[in-house]
Amino acid sequence: MVQRFRLVPATLFGQTVLILLAGLAISAALGYSILAYNQVAVVRAMGAFDVTQRIVSVTRLLDDAPAAWRGRLIKAASGETLRITTSPYRPVWAALQAKGADARTIRAYLATQLPPNIEASLSVSVETVPSLMSRRQKNMMAMMDRHSPRDMAMMAGMTPWHRMRAAIRLPDGAWMIFAAALPSSGFGLSWPLLAAFLGMTIVVIAASVWAVRRVTAPLGAMAEAADRLGRDVGAPPLAEIGTLETRQAAHAFNLMQTRLRQLVESRTRMLAALSHDLRTPLTLLQLRIEDVKDDEERERMLTTIASMNEMIEATLAFARDDTMVEPRRRIDLTALLAAIVNDLADAGRSVTMAPAAPVTIACQPVALRRALVNLLDNAIKYGGSADVAVTPHRHRVAVTIDDHGPGIPDAELGKVFEPFYRLETSRSRETGGSGLGLAIALAIIEAHGGKLELSNRSGGGLSANVTLTW
Repeated sequence: MVQRFRLVPATLFGQTVLILLAGLAISAALGYSILAYNQVAVVRAMGAFDVTQRIVSVTRLLDDAPAAWRGRLIKAASGETLRITTSPYRPVWAALQAKGADARTIRAYLATQLPPNIEASLSVSVETVPSLMSRRQKNMMAMMDRHSPRDMAMMAGMTPWHRMRAAIRLPDGAWMIFAAALPSSGFGLSWPLLAAFLGMTIVVIAASVWAVRRVTAPLGAMAEAADRLGRDVGAPPLAEIGTLETRQAAHAFNLMQTRLRQLVESRTRMLAALSHDLRTPLTLLQLRIEDVKDDEERERMLTTIASMNEMIEATLAFARDDTMVEPRRRIDLTALLAAIVNDLADAGRSVTMAPAAPVTIACQPVALRRALVNLLDNAIKYGGSADVAVTPHRHRVAVTIDDHGPGIPDAELGKVFEPFYRLETSRSRETGGSGLGLAIALAIIEAHGGKLELSNRSGGGLSANVTLTW
């Protein structure tokens, strides 16, 4: 049988662990994103505050210093992250006040820190990452900001970044233009953070697997107990351990098993009592038949009584279900079949068996022998002969019993396993038994965890296929 690949595990354990891992991955991704976003905002705010303080300091210094020193002070204060230039005119962009909480905060800070006679205009805008620009775009931005391409290249090392521009008019009418790069990145995967994340992940996964295994393990034990109950109603009860719900389910299961055992025992006692009550009048009839003068009539009566006794014994055997009490032991299935075939052949029955390798299985030998004898007897009685074949596989063995009779209509293949159901309705000893042979065989084989199937052969006849696994 070809197993199809499944994206979702078939077991409850696998699905629960998958859901927990998916939730862990999603929560970790969200947490990482929130942390990164907050870290970026903090880094950007700190950068903007630092640049604003530098702008205030430089502006105050230039306001207090002589005009002749202004050029040297501007050159000394300019750097990679803050570029200072002068202009006799107010920049065009300075007339458009930047919007946003960051810009409002910076403007308010400048208003409180600068002298009243100094006018400040602020613009904060998001710029394209310089490292991804073409050379022409870099040159155009350099011309707009009066920066050289070299300066732009130096500032590109802080990508991705926001650009902050401020224009401040000094009391003498000169405009100081400040252009600063505000980094928007500042969060990365450091080794301590990665180690902490991996450690947390391992702990959560281990705890989740342990918890899910602890919760789902009783379900597996209950499934095994249910399978065991199907084979043996007298099996040991299920241990009532685990969570409250698990203990309640195990208790209900054990209570059901007790009721089933009581039902089976009650049915067996009822049938035993019924058989005893039936045997008494049958024995009296058999004694009275001895006085019948007509030999032929007396023989027919004795045959009818014997048939009734046979039906009573078969019914009792089916009700007792001997497979419930017989201990299991390991036997050679091939040798068991060979012994049955030899006994039937010695009795003059037409039965053959193909050579087969030894197959050792654990079973209830008496019950399994009874099932196989019933199948062979059914094949010989209705098909004239039986051919037996044993085919071992890795973890199972197949026993095939073929006959050469008329077969069974397809609509009747499932019905013949029902107790007392017979295709031939006369119920005479010459044409058939009590209708319990196949039902008993099916009950025994299923009690061994096997399967019994009937199918019509393409060349005529019926094939009984028994599969036992281990």
